[in-house]
This record gives sequence, structure tokens and C-alpha cells, in this order.
Amino acid sequence: MTVSHAAMANAVRALAMDAVQKANSGHPGLPLGAADIATVLFTKVMKYDIADTNWPDRDRFVLSAGHGSMLLYALLHLAGEPEMTLDEIKNFRQLGSKTPGHPEVFHTKGVETTTGPLGQGIATAVGMALAERMMNAEFGDVVDHHTYVLASDGDLMEGISQESIAIAGHLKLNRLIVLFDDNGISIDGPLSIADSVDQVKRFEAAGWAACRIDGHDPDAILKAIEAAKKSDRPTLIACKTVIGYGAPTRAGTAKAHGEPLGGTEIEGVRKALNWPHAPFEIPADILAAWRAAGSRGATAHADWNARVARMDEFKKFEFERRLKGDLPFSLKAVVNHFKEDCAQNPKELATRKASEACLAVICEIVPELITGSADLTGSNNNKVAATPAISPGNYAGRFVHWGIREHGMAAAINGMALHGGLIPSGATFMVFTDYCRPSLRLAALMGVRHIEVMTHDSIGLGEDGPTHQPVEHLAVLRAIPNMLVFRPADATETMECWQLALESRRGPSILALTRQNLKPVRLKYEDDNLCRQGAYELSPASGPAKVSIFASGSEIGIAMDAQKALAARGVPARVVSVPCMDIFLAQDEATRKAVIGDAPVKIAVEAGIRMGWDALIGSDGVFVGMDSFGASAPYQKLYEHFGITAAAVEKAALARLG
Repeated sequence: MTVSHAAMANAVRALAMDAVQKANSGHPGLPLGAADIATVLFTKVMKYDIADTNWPDRDRFVLSAGHGSMLLYALLHLAGEPEMTLDEIKNFRQLGSKTPGHPEVFHTKGVETTTGPLGQGIATAVGMALAERMMNAEFGDVVDHHTYVLASDGDLMEGISQESIAIAGHLKLNRLIVLFDDNGISIDGPLSIADSVDQVKRFEAAGWAACRIDGHDPDAILKAIEAAKKSDRPTLIACKTVIGYGAPTRAGTAKAHGEPLGGTEIEGVRKALNWPHAPFEIPADILAAWRAAGSRGATAHADWNARVARMDEFKKFEFERRLKGDLPFSLKAVVNHFKEDCAQNPKELATRKASEACLAVICEIVPELITGSADLTGSNNNKVAATPAISPGNYAGRFVHWGIREHGMAAAINGMALHGGLIPSGATFMVFTDYCRPSLRLAALMGVRHIEVMTHDSIGLGEDGPTHQPVEHLAVLRAIPNMLVFRPADATETMECWQLALESRRGPSILALTRQNLKPVRLKYEDDNLCRQGAYELSPASGPAKVSIFASGSEIGIAMDAQKALAARGVPARVVSVPCMDIFLAQDEATRKAVIGDAPVKIAVEAGIRMGWDALIGSDGVFVGMDSFGASAPYQKLYEHFGITAAAVEKAALARLG
């Protein structure tokens, strides 16, 4: 006997409302309303094999409306994901469960990305769809899948969604299909109290195909998706649904959104849906039909394995290496050769230009490294001449022109990293991390290899003034757990920081780079990556140190000049370079003590705020830096005006020594 679509969708609804009720917390409205959409997608459309949720050529499903997480958990349980047991469903939102309040990638099998902050899911999916096309351009039919998104009106109201749909429409990412749960309700009430945008017209204006359907009609849903799969553009399918579908008094109202329905209302749902079963009970025939849907991709999976086996041996090795996330063995040799050249031919160079030189050699041997810029390519210096840019319909390049869309760029980079096979890197000015911080925070939370080149990293950018001069940004980024913030002092440190960022497989990295030229400070070749420790003694004192000067990036030169001035006065001082405070503070206590040393006076120099430096210099240490916003002037004048000079460091040291 064939199990009906309604019965299969109602199984999703029942598990979702029962789990929310048992937890006494959660969002039942979206699962009840969107169950028909999700059921068609998972039983009739998507290419996946529940036996291997990491199959590289699976279709991706992104629940952008992450508050409706029980929809996804119910789907995974019903389809047969072994770890998504009924006990996990019953443990919804409990400590240590596989069913947290919002989906978390790498925590729950079958979850493609961490969602919850609205707009992030659809933006991340743009990166996934772009990565699929880029990998397909390089490796052919072993990469051939779609990315599906279930988005809410809240996702589409967030500003990041506009950046993201503009990117996808411009690049003609036709493997991206967004199913809009168009229920007309937000937390505050009817959507009409805050929004009157015609989303179909909006998406069409951004270069998408778009249509409206009944989100409770399985035939209409399937027909629309099949048409979308044939489109030469990304597609929005606006699915008109009823939030809290089946709830006798709450359906279609804000009360269905974010709280348990309550016993009486749930009984009403059961009657309305003709679902007489006890909480968490799924009839055997319905469960069997769902399990069959979960395994129907096994044949496609086997066919894919056969295609991979037929690949050219070298191409197959490269494809599998990149999917594993392993770096080429030759990277270390290239890094060291670059460092040797820096020692033999020292040059004054802005670290953004040093980074450009690093990329020129790295990109030759790390073909999976994809760079891009938010319309600052000539300033960020992160486009390599030998790596052409991608363009609409042509995905064979290795550089992405993101446009002035910092937030969308950072989220898409998360999606590219999650897709696998690529190491994505974006770029903008350091001050504009303000515009992409939510995506950077998610990168750290998810633990993805996401690299951002942030140039113009201080008041050293000069005349553009305080609107463009980052002051608090280093501290703000260093405060994000699991994020590495690198601030190299010269070309050698820049290469070492690039190496560490590439090796960081479990979290994102920021490279904070200067606009202004810097004198080289590492004049002796070292085989070891000295930045790997986060901080190291760059220049020892001429005797027992009375002063330790800590600095990063462009202020290393100031520290070195202060060291010379103090030596001339008979005061031995040492200079410690701190290219990555995050790495250094993670070292064991003995290592930290050895680097910090026991000099009676400790001074930190950085063209930013003090926050974070007390971990090295103590609360009674001296900080030479910023405690205000910057100003518009040539950078040399600014350093003098704000007292970030070798003379200021010398004066502070002598004052402390009495």
C-alpha cells in the first residue's frame, strides 16, 4: 500500500510539535507550515544518501530559517540518519543532544551549515552553489549537484540577503533554488506591519527566475522545483503557507511561531491532520516509506563512485586531496624559498604588497586557494595575475569580484569552505570587518577554513581619516573565540602568517595588513616558522633586559627604534614580535612566561586600543597606542600626533625605571 504525501508530511509535523512541547521551548510554526515543502524535497527531488551524509556530490539543503530546526531533525530521523535517534528528538534543546535549538554543522550529521542568525543561511548557500560550479568547471561531472534553501520572510528582510541574491543573480548560479516559506507572519504579528516588499519582483530584479505557488500543494511544489532545475538562472519559489498549519486557534498567527503549542492545541492539530498516534509514535508503514526515501540516492552514489574511479589518476589524486582539505606537500619548501629571498634581498614593503608577493608563489602550488575582493582589488593586492576572475556562466577562474558586499562575501566564503575542495579568501579594508562580523563569527563558530585579507589596518592608512581608520577592530576580532588574527611586520612574517592561515583547518584567519611601507625586521633566514608560536623574541637585549617591548605589524619598527634609543642611554631592552596574539595566548604557561620574560618594565605598542594587551604586559604595563578615533592627515603626522613613536616608548620606559 502506497503511503500518501499527507501522511509523510504529517509525520514531520507530529515529531516537530511533540519535541517542542516536551522541551517546553522552540518554534513549532515553521515545521508545521513548511512540512509539505520539505517532504516533497526529501522524498521526490533531492539527491542524497542517508547512509553517507558527507557524500561530496550530494545535493545540499540549507535551513536558512534555523529557528525551525525541528523540521530538519524530523527529516533526518525519518530518512534514517543513524545518529538522529528518537531519543535525540525527545532531547530537543537539551545539553549535549544532537538536536540543539538551531542547527549546528559538524555537531549534527546531515546539517550543512550553522543557521539561526537570519539571512546567513541563504547567503552561505550562495557560496555553496558557487563552489559547486567552480569545482565542476575544474573536475567535470564528479561535481554535479544542486543547493536548496528553505528561507523565511525574516531571512529575506535581513540586509545580507540583498547582497547575496545580487551576487547569485549576477553570476547566474542556476544550481541554487530557494524555497520561500511565504506565511506572512513574523514575531511581532502580520508581516504587513513592517514590510510590503514584493519578493518575487525583488528577486527577478536581481536576475533570478521567480514564481508563486501553493506551499501546501505537493504537485505544485514538485512542478516548480523541476522547472527551476531547468533554468539558466537561480530560482526563487515563493510557497504560500500557513504558519502553524493545523493548529485550531494559532494557525496563521504569530502565536504559532516561537513557543510550544500546549496540550489542547496539539490535540486539535492531531484531529485536524487525522493523526491519532501517541507523541513520538510513527506508524511502521510511514516510517518505512521515509526510510526508502532516505536510501533512494544509493544508486546515484554508486554511479558517482564509478565516475571517480574512472578519472585520470593524477586528477583523481588531486580531487581527493582537495576534498580531504590536505595542502600540497611542496608548500613548506615554497614558503622557505620565499623567506630565503627576503633575507637575501630585504625591501621596504607594505605588508599588503608583501601579501601579494606571497600569493603569487602560493597560488602556483595551492590551486584550491580562491581569492576575491569587495571592490578593492587594487588596494587589497590579493589578485594574482595568473589567476583569472570568474564571470557569469564562466566558473573556471580563481578570483571573485564580490562587489561592495562585505557581509555577503564573508558568508559566501563560509559556504565555499563548507562545500569542500576550495580554500576561499576574501578581502576588504580592516574597518569594514564591521560590515561582515556576523559571518566571521559564524566562521569561527563552525570552525571553517576561511581567510580574510584586511588591509589598511590602522591610522597608518592616513588621509582617508577616522571613518576608514580601524582603532578597536583588532581587539574586537581577537575577542572572537577560535579566530586567528595575524598582524605581520614584514614580508617574512607575512609569508609565515599565510602559511599558518592555510594550515588552520578548524577556524578562520584574518590577515591585518598595512597600506604604508615598512622596513624589513627579519633579516636572518630561519627554517622554522617563528610566527607559529604567536609571539617570539625578535631582537634580544644587549644585557639583562630592563625593558620588554611588545608590538605587532607596523609598530615593530617603532619598537626597534625605541630599543636602539634606550641602548644608547645604557638601558638594555628587548623586542618581542606578536604576529598572532590568539596563538600565543593558547601556548602553555612555560612558553608564555619565557617569551614575556621578567624585565621590570613591559610596554606594548600598537596603533589600536589597549584591550587584550594586558595578558602580555599586565594591568600595570605601559601601553603606547590609541584611546580615541583617528584623524585625516598623512600617516607620519598621525603617528606623531597620537604619540605612537619611538620617543614616546623611550620616554615611558625611562619614566617607569625612575
